[in-house]
Amino acid sequence: MERRSLLRHSFNISLITLLSRLLGLVRVRLEAVVIGGGAVASGWFFAFSLPNLFRRLLGEGALGQALIPLVADAEAKGGLRQVKRELAVIFAWLGLILGAIVVVVSLAAYVVRILTSGATTGYFAQEHVQIFLYLVPLLMPYAFFMCLTGAITSVLNYAKVFVLPALGSLLLNFFMIGGLYAIWRGTISSDDLIANLRLLSHLVLLSGAVQLTLMTVVLIRYRRFPAWKERHLIDGKEVLRKLFKILLPGLGSGALIQLSFLVDRAIATAVGPQAVPALTYVDRLIDVPIGIFAVSLSSVLMASMSRAAAKGDQAEIVSELIYSLRQVFFISIPMAVVVVFFHDTMLRLLCFGGRYRAEDLAAAQMVAYFYGAAIPLFCAMKVIVPVFLARKKMLTTFYVSVIAVALNIGLNLLLMHPLKQGGIALATLMSSLISFVILVVLLVREGFEIPFKEVLLSFCRTALIAVAVALIVFSTGWMRCHLEWSWGRQFGLFLAAGALFGILYLVFAAVVKAPEIRELGAILKRKNAAK
Repeated sequence: MERRSLLRHSFNISLITLLSRLLGLVRVRLEAVVIGGGAVASGWFFAFSLPNLFRRLLGEGALGQALIPLVADAEAKGGLRQVKRELAVIFAWLGLILGAIVVVVSLAAYVVRILTSGATTGYFAQEHVQIFLYLVPLLMPYAFFMCLTGAITSVLNYAKVFVLPALGSLLLNFFMIGGLYAIWRGTISSDDLIANLRLLSHLVLLSGAVQLTLMTVVLIRYRRFPAWKERHLIDGKEVLRKLFKILLPGLGSGALIQLSFLVDRAIATAVGPQAVPALTYVDRLIDVPIGIFAVSLSSVLMASMSRAAAKGDQAEIVSELIYSLRQVFFISIPMAVVVVFFHDTMLRLLCFGGRYRAEDLAAAQMVAYFYGAAIPLFCAMKVIVPVFLARKKMLTTFYVSVIAVALNIGLNLLLMHPLKQGGIALATLMSSLISFVILVVLLVREGFEIPFKEVLLSFCRTALIAVAVALIVFSTGWMRCHLEWSWGRQFGLFLAAGALFGILYLVFAAVVKAPEIRELGAILKRKNAAK
């Protein structure tokens, strides 16, 4: 019964994640036509990355993971009363810390903007940098709302409330799509781009406030609302000590990853006004397969490998790892090939039009090559990291993250001049590849017997099939002959080409008797039998 319940929750969340990603693509389309791919978009995306950094780090990352075992321990010792008391301590201090962060970052951006507003040369004289400084104070309060929302979501997930928090995550896309659509259709004047960005910033804050309010109501409904009348700020030292003991290792790794992302965007602003939008739009494109497939697989693996680690069953961990890598390659490699071969059409459909012009599209092409080629690697990282986390080797992943960030920054500085934003994308690919190799080497040194021949054979077979099919579809000329058609006709043609690619890929895989297609078929048969 418990397994069926978990599968049901996982399926529901996957559907909501898929809906969120699809809405995200609609939002990207509207962002592209409304704010384009130049200086205005660069300032907007870079400014929005700051509150998102704290959201990913404290709202969805290490803090959420640390809260679950803490809540479990409190409930086991003192029931709901103890849970409410400890949550009061955590939320009180989290609110104070977040409030201080918002004020300090916003004030710093405001002061720098005042001091540099008259600059005529140099970094701060660039339009997108001044737009960034203007927008930061408007957007930073979003971090306050979403970090608290993320913490509440973790508490609700422990109470087996999954769907409502997941639905809440759709609100930002709904608010943004509504505002962008109003600007696009002329309901709101689109002549003053800065005024439009100010409007979008207010909608972002409104979505965060509404989501926090709704999650608070759900928290009250499930009797987990903090007991504010307790002496939580005075007697909470032990609770905070336990939280930080769990939190710090994960927080360190997460902070490094988010720092690397922020450094990428900061360096991109120095490359030119089109660099940040190019990286952002392509990143949103490849985030669809990674977010839906790799992240969900990582969550399942974490639980499975944790059970194997608890039993000390090294062979089972290796078996799970190899099986998952083969399946990841079988699904992600064709996705990567599609992006590499057809990125021009995909970006044209997703972004082109309005203020997003041909030069913006050209700026994104090299980014698409490297980010697209890196899709299997990004997915594989989601699979191998749980091997270490399941065995509570957080420090190992932390040290590897330090190496990856240092490499990424160094490669960014080395490659940004000859390749511009493409160099930043290539640096991300190379640092991720080196991190993956280091993790594999560490597993081998720990005595894990990894059948490299099996994995390499699967990778090469899948890559050859995907490239062969892409060449067949590409040779038809469908993607090159009708670019003057309307958006709707181009989209229909792309769907037809994508369907042809998928069918041929599965047929070729069946012809060469790829074991992955048989394994996927067996999984589908078991699901149908379970129904």
